[in-house]
Amino acid sequence: MALHPIGILGGTFDPIHYGHLRPALELLETLELAEVRFVPCRVPAHRAAPSVTAEQRLALARLATADQPGFVADDRELRREGPSYMVDTLASLREELGDAPLCLLLGADAFRELPSWRCWRELTRWAHLVVMRRPGATQLLPPLLAEFVAPRLLDDPLALRREPAGGILFQPVTQLDISATRIRALLARGQSPRYLLPEAVLAAIRDQALYRSLFIETSIPA
Repeated sequence: MALHPIGILGGTFDPIHYGHLRPALELLETLELAEVRFVPCRVPAHRAAPSVTAEQRLALARLATADQPGFVADDRELRREGPSYMVDTLASLREELGDAPLCLLLGADAFRELPSWRCWRELTRWAHLVVMRRPGATQLLPPLLAEFVAPRLLDDPLALRREPAGGILFQPVTQLDISATRIRALLARGQSPRYLLPEAVLAAIRDQALYRSLFIETSIPA
């Protein structure tokens, strides 16, 4: 009997918001995933260090996912030293979960940057790749990626269940124009990011004075 795949969504989640949560919920339901694991990175490999700690970002992810069945916040990258590389995360999940199908969930922009990732060609050794895109959008890929996709392209979501890894599926989802950068900017100006992220996450940010340093820095006269 084919197993339901497990979705993996990595990121800094600085902070987690509905732009992460809504597409993940749609994939959970439409692809009939067993669960979606949100994996906050400890040390980002491709951007500056977040202004709050990895432990704080993990706690916010746990708050955001607590009331949704099938959503899980996974702390494995916080348990590793050094930069957080997805290839290592997928390898550790494979060791833990055996032959269960794994699906790495990626936004279209992140997918286009894939060749800059560490050991990026090995990702499909450990998992399928599910690339989230807007309904009706076409995916024009650079030659290097197009060559990588061609022999792995899937046109049937059910194919994700037949093998533990190796395929690439382009899946339409609702993509909300929300970014963590925008939320941090609002907080830095003392404005409310309400309705961009879960109330429990916003309450924790306020209660713990997270991102307060951004407000202080932008409030100091030049």
